[in-house]
Amino acid sequence: MNSISPNSFLKRLHSEVRQDPARDWIAVLICSAIVLVGVIVWNVWVFDTIARGGVIGSVELSSPQAFNRSFLDAAQPIFEKRAAEATKYETGVYRYTDPSR
Repeated sequence: MNSISPNSFLKRLHSEVRQDPARDWIAVLICSAIVLVGVIVWNVWVFDTIARGGVIGSVELSSPQAFNRSFLDAAQPIFEKRAAEATKYETGVYRYTDPSR
């Protein structure tokens, strides 16, 4: 009884069976061609879906709010402080001392 198992496959590889490199290369090329065609078909499908405005994956039912005024109001004092510090450097209140001199 000839069963298909990893051991029988390994025995066949190590036995004195006549090796046929041309057959092996044809099998590798056929498998590679099948994979290449699959990748091309997948990429064409994804491109077509996106080009038509579709979505790949799950569709989000509710979109998050694009703009939140409270975040802008919280950031405003930080920018005002930075602007006040920059003005102090520009007007000469703060002096920069060059350590190389």
